[in-house]
This record gives sequence, structure tokens and C-alpha cells, in this order.
Amino acid sequence: MRRLFPVTERTTAQASGGAAEGAPPEGGAEGSGSADREWSLAELALAYAYPESAGREAWLRANMVSTLDGAGQHDGRSQPISGAADMRIFGTLRGLADVVVVGAETVRQEGYRPVRERAEFAGARTAAGQAEVAAVAVVTASLDLDFSLPLFTSPLVPTLILTGAAAAPDRVAAAEKAGARVVVAGDGVGVDPARAVHALADLGHTRLLTEGGPRLLGQFVAAGVLDELCLTVSPMLTAGHAQRIAGGPGVAVPRRFELVSLLEETGFLFGRYRRS
Repeated sequence: MRRLFPVTERTTAQASGGAAEGAPPEGGAEGSGSADREWSLAELALAYAYPESAGREAWLRANMVSTLDGAGQHDGRSQPISGAADMRIFGTLRGLADVVVVGAETVRQEGYRPVRERAEFAGARTAAGQAEVAAVAVVTASLDLDFSLPLFTSPLVPTLILTGAAAAPDRVAAAEKAGARVVVAGDGVGVDPARAVHALADLGHTRLLTEGGPRLLGQFVAAGVLDELCLTVSPMLTAGHAQRIAGGPGVAVPRRFELVSLLEETGFLFGRYRRS
């Protein structure tokens, strides 16, 4: 990355000499002579590290991209409003997570594939007791998914299906036949967001990452279980009627998040926010 605009409380070095959580890597702050140097994946991993508590209890992080005028996608996909630096952070966040939680519509629209193994994260994942890659957990009431896709036929770790207790038995059987693990996270047909978080934590997946879509993120926000938002602001304008990054019913009182860090590259802003 090119620059870091730090939040002082979050980026001051610890008295022990180690970097504070969310602090810029050595030489990474603005004015240090590294303004034109691209951050390595290891440096991004340090900047985006989960809190230590995430190894013991669930921490749900979202990663989303939005244009300047608030569009969370273009023509139904996020890729057109993304960029190279955004994809580096996308890969880094996946490299840190235990599980990537995604809605079924996003799986269909974005052509989701299994998380691929990255040598750059292998050592850290082993040290943290994590699997070689993050699992993908698909939230779906109908299980209307193509189980012949690589997401189900060739993942390094089995793909999870989060659904309700009243899901159609034939679709559950089809998912299990394809090698997916079905996890019940709701009493009816659909999924309860808070219960989904707890169900994943019960499986040992405490470092959670959701990549949307907007309806799923909106459900996590409404349920009050979102701990952190990593938001890329793309220097683009789209107009039109594209969805925002979060949709669905609103909350009674807006939820306040605090800025942890802000990175910039080629006009893209990468904010990291935690709930207050």
C-alpha cells in the first residue's frame, strides 16, 4: 500500500517494543520514505490481524467494496468496482480467516470457487492451529445451488452449508452427497444470523469473514453480530440503482463503528472499522 493514515490509539508501539494491533509495519507510515513502496502480503497480514480474542471466541469481520456514490456492485458483481490493491487485501483477509461466510446469491452471481492455498500464509496458519485454507460457508434457505461446481467438488476443506431445520430434505441430501457439510442454524427454513455465528464457532471457526452479499451483511448488522467492517471505497461513480453494501430492514438506532486504520493506493481507500 502507499500510505497509512493512522488512528493514534490503535497504532502506537507497545512498551514491550512490539507493534500494536493494527499498527503499520516498520517503515510503512506516511512520511517514512515508503510512500511509493507496495506493502508485502506479510505486512498487510500484520495490519489486518484479528484481535487475540478471536482465537477463543467468534469475531465476525466483513469485507466489502463501494463506489463513491454508494454502489456495492455494478451489473450485479463487485469485480468491476474493485482494483488490484483491493484484491490483495481480499486475498489477505481470506488468508487470515477460518471461514468465509457468503450468501447463496453471491455464490451464483460471483462464480465462487474454493479458497486457494497460499504459501505466504501457510506458516502463520499452522502456528495458529488453522486448516491450510479457510472453509467457505454458504448461507441458504433453499439450497438452490449447483453442487457440480468446484466450490463443492474440489475444495481443500469441505464447503459448509448453513441452512434452517426445515430445509428440503432432498436438497440437504444432494449437498451432503456432493461432499458439503450441512449445518443447521435456524429453526425454520432460513438461517438466524446470530445462531450461524455461534454454530461456526462451535466447529472451531472463530475468525469469521463475510464477503456479502448485501442482504446477508444487512442481516448480520441487524442482528448486532458484526464486529468489524473492512470497507474499500472505490474512486468510481456508477449512478443507477445498484445495491448498497448492506440491505434489508434497517436498525432502530444506527450502530456506531470506530475507525481503526485507513490505507490508500491509487485513489482507493481501505478503511477498517470496529463497533464501538
